[in-house]
Amino acid sequence: MSANGHGQNIESSEAFEFSAENLEKAQKLIAKYPEGRQASAIMPLLDLAQRQNDNWLPRAAMDKVAEICGVSPIRVYEVATFYTMYNKKPVGKWFLQLCRTTPCWLRGCEDLKSVIKEKLGIDHGETTSDGLFSLLEVECLGACVNAPVVQVNDDYYEDLDREKLIALLEALQKGEQPPFGSMSGRQCSAPEGMEAPASDDR
Repeated sequence: MSANGHGQNIESSEAFEFSAENLEKAQKLIAKYPEGRQASAIMPLLDLAQRQNDNWLPRAAMDKVAEICGVSPIRVYEVATFYTMYNKKPVGKWFLQLCRTTPCWLRGCEDLKSVIKEKLGIDHGETTSDGLFSLLEVECLGACVNAPVVQVNDDYYEDLDREKLIALLEALQKGEQPPFGSMSGRQCSAPEGMEAPASDDR
């Protein structure tokens, strides 16, 4: 395993340019703000750059956002290093965010962390040697009713336990991504035991 970390250090890369499609999206985002307020687009532009660059932001991408917004690079670095949703170093194909806030802790997030360590051999801020998985322990993901929760890239996997997380990780290792949502089968955030109808595609 390799420790990539998710701290304040910004990793460099040689160059970054938005694709033609994303440059068009960037221009549309900037156009939403009045003249002189282009800096308001920094956060969505950073997200756009991160999605284009395998889910992480090199310094060159931040510099490009600064150039497009007409601000000094430090203004962009300040934003990117403040918010944990921006990855300043490369992450795995499957980026796991394990919620550790009180409801998830009470419902077994420590067991989930143990599963990840046992199955993948990584801890907080680390990436597997094959580059498939990264783990970040985070505060509230906002799905407390369905605790415990692990976010995989953009998707929430809820109502997890050891067996369900093992099955999820094994599927991801095979390149398969199971349907997201409640892993216990309940409908949305309904009381436990109320299963989703067969036609529910989440």
